[in-house]
Amino acid sequence: MTERLQIGTGPETIRVLKTALTNGLLPDTYVSAGQLVHMEAVSGGLATAADEDSPLPVSASVVTPAGLAGLLAEHAYVYRLKTRRSDTGNPETYEEEVTPPRDSLASVLAGKTWPGVPPLRGIIGAPVLRRDGTLLQQPGYDKATGLYLASKVALPTVPDEPTAEQVAEARRFLLGRFLRDFPWASTADRANYIALLATPILRHFTRSLTPFALIDATMPSSGKTILTAGPGMLYGQRVMNWAYSDEELRKSITAVMAEQVGVVIWDNLAEGTVIDSAVLAQLVTNGVWSDRQLGASRNIATVNDRLWMATGNNLQVGGDMASRTVRVHLDPDMPRPELRDQTAFGIPHLDQWITNPANQLTVLWHLLVLVLDWTRQGAPKVSGLSMRQFTPWAQALGGFLHHHGIDGFLTNAADVREIDEDETRWRAFLTTWHDRHGGRALTAAELRRDAEPMHLGSDINDPWDGQFITTHNGRLPNPLQLGRLLTGQTGRWRGHHVIRTGRNDRGDRAVFWVEHHNG
Repeated sequence: MTERLQIGTGPETIRVLKTALTNGLLPDTYVSAGQLVHMEAVSGGLATAADEDSPLPVSASVVTPAGLAGLLAEHAYVYRLKTRRSDTGNPETYEEEVTPPRDSLASVLAGKTWPGVPPLRGIIGAPVLRRDGTLLQQPGYDKATGLYLASKVALPTVPDEPTAEQVAEARRFLLGRFLRDFPWASTADRANYIALLATPILRHFTRSLTPFALIDATMPSSGKTILTAGPGMLYGQRVMNWAYSDEELRKSITAVMAEQVGVVIWDNLAEGTVIDSAVLAQLVTNGVWSDRQLGASRNIATVNDRLWMATGNNLQVGGDMASRTVRVHLDPDMPRPELRDQTAFGIPHLDQWITNPANQLTVLWHLLVLVLDWTRQGAPKVSGLSMRQFTPWAQALGGFLHHHGIDGFLTNAADVREIDEDETRWRAFLTTWHDRHGGRALTAAELRRDAEPMHLGSDINDPWDGQFITTHNGRLPNPLQLGRLLTGQTGRWRGHHVIRTGRNDRGDRAVFWVEHHNG
């Protein structure tokens, strides 16, 4: 039954509308960050390829005055009482349906407090575990979590206690068919991927930050995009081009935070790209992303509840990203991976298969069965795993994998350090420094002079053989720049070497030396 709302003067109209909205007049309306939002189905959705955007089928739109006018017209009968003369000449009162004035609508929406309106904490594209271990799988709004489930695939109810047969079939499908034919470089790469695939389901349950996911390969056409499409198609994905400056990267992150997707993918980075962004390191180690709103002067703060991934060939990490990254590495060990015989695969043409919603349902169903079998046993963790800010994630996902007999999780951490371009450069620099000068203390100026090329006739000889540390643009630093670089690295171990600092005999200059310790 359409609710009747009688309005009158401006103040009266504002009071009536505000009361009606806080009493649940409009369906699928929630409050997010102090703003009234309305859930809307997104029309015009098309089937997408594995490397294209795959947004969720609904969007939470901030209610504007024009939007509120339309919602009122759809869900209420808003009227004013007016007076006119009857055929007999006597005054009579009648109802006139009206659209409230724009300034009244704007005044209603200007407030930040909406008692009675349920809070919206996020939109998800697939079921997730609540903090109490139960599965949120009913589409629509969930009061317990404040999440809205907008499933990309219509999923039959998953039993709270899967049978042994269902668990065995889930393992056979995921390990023996879906993931069987990828050219994993090691067991760690497969285990790491399964952990990433399950991460959006478990994020609210584990209450943990999620590391950055790097999916790379030795050759093109190895299957990287299919792997990102696994979680991307299930939870909603946004595929972006990599920004090679921190400022542009920050802008792209802030922009994508406004979109309803669970997975963000920087796809097909240039071969050999070094991922060493301080902005990205900040992103994955903070539960909330704060930045200035694009096109406005105010700051926004958004819950960082996405899975962030990048793909490319022979990628490297630098800066602080090595300890913040989970690597999935593919190595087909052949010149033309795209020519492999697909008829022998568990699932031929998997890049097309994964874009079919019915097939996405199959993957999700089996994954959820494995998750619920783990939680039925008390969700055991692996206490020995440690990964900086991501230790709760590592211990929970490690326990999930161990429960299902999937070995190798995070055992390729040393491989990630080997592709840490920053670590490699500094390790080579300190090793060469110690080889040339032992533990002798040098000023930055003395050390810099030692790097000057030596002219031997017409030949130029580099005494450091290219191992002297350089600035970000690849040039040798001047003494002042070198002093700052060394100060910033003091006490940080690079392999078996570490920089120490002190003052010279007169006490007027900083000096630096390298210590070496085996073990």
